[in-house]
Amino acid sequence: MKEIKINIPEYDGAIELVWDDNFRIKTSTPYDSITIEANRDGLLSLARHLLLLAQEEVPNGSHFHLDEFNSLEDSSVELIISKNEEL
Repeated sequence: MKEIKINIPEYDGAIELVWDDNFRIKTSTPYDSITIEANRDGLLSLARHLLLLAQEEVPNGSHFHLDEFNSLEDSSVELIISKNEEL
């Protein structure tokens, strides 16, 4: 198995999203499914965001919104990623 190291911010009461320099991410919902397309930097950035939420100190219900106005490509649908420990 290949090992990839990703630095993630420590949770200090706020969710801080750290992006790789040239990230590109697009979301769509064709045919009743969710599609996330991203380049390498986008995939690494998403991995970092997911690992940030996975920290034990991050409270249940913490979440972030991504859309075409704050981080996704034009015509992307809004993506909300939420921590839910009750699942």
